[in-house]
Amino acid sequence: MTLLCLTWSLQQISLKAIAPQISPMLMVAIRSAVALVLLIGLMQQRGEGLARHRWKPGAWAGALFGLEYVLVSQALQLTHASHVVVFLYTAPIFAALGLHARLPSERLGLVQWAGIGLAFAGIAAAFLGEPSSVASGAGGRAMLGDALALLAGVAWGATTVTIRCSTLAAAPPTETLSYQLLGALVLLVPVAWLTGQWHIEWSHAVMAHLGFQSVIVSFASFLTWCWLLRRYLASQLGVFSFLTPLFGVVLGAWLLQERLEGSFIVGSAFVLVGIGLVSGHAALSKRLASAADRDTGNRDGRPHSDPKVKIR
Repeated sequence: MTLLCLTWSLQQISLKAIAPQISPMLMVAIRSAVALVLLIGLMQQRGEGLARHRWKPGAWAGALFGLEYVLVSQALQLTHASHVVVFLYTAPIFAALGLHARLPSERLGLVQWAGIGLAFAGIAAAFLGEPSSVASGAGGRAMLGDALALLAGVAWGATTVTIRCSTLAAAPPTETLSYQLLGALVLLVPVAWLTGQWHIEWSHAVMAHLGFQSVIVSFASFLTWCWLLRRYLASQLGVFSFLTPLFGVVLGAWLLQERLEGSFIVGSAFVLVGIGLVSGHAALSKRLASAADRDTGNRDGRPHSDPKVKIR
C-alpha cells in the first residue's frame, strides 16, 4: 500500500508535467487502452473471462471510474497537481460513509465520525484560499479545479462502495479492473474529442510518461488495488491512504515548483488527520485496548491476557 500510494501520487504529477505535450484526458484514455490490452492477455493466459451475472455492477464501476478520470483530467488543467491529489484522496471519507450505510462490518464509530468532521473542516479551509488569490481570475479557476478534484474523490469512493457491495466483491481482480479500464476508455475518448483535448506531440518524454501511466499505474497498481480490496477491509487499507496526498504535496512542490498557500497547507493537514482517523480507527483502537490491558495487568499483578505472555 505504501508503494501504491507513492505511485498514485506520481500519477497526478506525471499527468500535469507532460500536459503541454499531451492532454491529461487523452493520456488517461491511451493508458487505459494499453492497460486493457495487457490485462486481456493476462486473463487469457489464466483462462479468466467476464462473468455475465456481474455485468451490471461492472458497468456501474466502469462508469464511475471513467467519470473520476474525466474530472481529474479537467481539474489538472485548472489547479495544481498537489491540490488534485489532496482532494482526490478524500475518497476514503466518502467510501466510509457509503459503506457505513451498506455493510454492518464497516459501521463508523465515534472516532471515525470525528475524523470525517476534521476532514470536511480541512476541505473548507483549503477552499477558502488566500484572499488575493480567490479574488483573482486565476484563483477562481483554481477553486473550480479543486471542486472537480473533490467530485472525483466522491466518484472514487462510490466505485469502492460498488465493488464491495456487489458481486464484484467475489470477482477476480482482473475482471474488476477490466470493467474499470473499459469504462474509462469508452467515456474518455469521446469526451476528449468533443472538448478539443485531443492534442499530442510525440516525443521520448511522452513515451516515458505513457509507459509509466499505462504499465505501472493503470495495469500493475490498479490490479494490485483490486486484489487487496478482495482480501482486506477497505478501512484497513485506507489507513495508508493519507500517504498519497502527503507524497503528492511534497512532490508537487519539489518536481513542479508549485506554490503552496498557507490555507491549503492547514486544510490539507486537517484532511490528512481526518483520513487517518477514519481509516486507521481499527488499528488505533486495538493499540489503545492493548495498552489499557497491559496497564491493568501491571496494577493488579495479574499476567497479561495475551496467550503468548502466559506461555512465557
